[in-house]
Amino acid sequence: MNVKILELMSNNVITAQPHQTVGQLKEKMAKRSLSSVPVVSPENIPVGVVSATDILATEKEGTPISNIMTEKVYTIPEYEDVSVAARMMRNHKIHHLIVTQEQKVVGVISSYDLLKLIEGRRFTMKNPPTPKSKGVGKRSKAES
Repeated sequence: MNVKILELMSNNVITAQPHQTVGQLKEKMAKRSLSSVPVVSPENIPVGVVSATDILATEKEGTPISNIMTEKVYTIPEYEDVSVAARMMRNHKIHHLIVTQEQKVVGVISSYDLLKLIEGRRFTMKNPPTPKSKGVGKRSKAES
């Protein structure tokens, strides 16, 4: 396929800071219909991820994001092939990867981006199955 992450990623990334509150992030995510947001350091280096599920599980809107974020961040370089992103998402059972350039956040790629790529290409089987012929190449019991 040879499509690079850079060609498919969303580069208008909305990020959050660890000190921001759940209420602030909830509003931002609802306004922009986001299902996850990277949490970054002041140097724009990813330090966590907050998903819509994390937000829904938190009752107190004044809670700092650092208390609910997932600290295990899966990143992928922007020059990597999309097949690597698909494998990472499948293996880790996640729907978003943070795209980085020199460790800084430059984009996000989601499973929906990968689906759009597949949808835009017509799927054809490389080697379609051939119909089986009955009895060809096999001896019947009567011949034995």
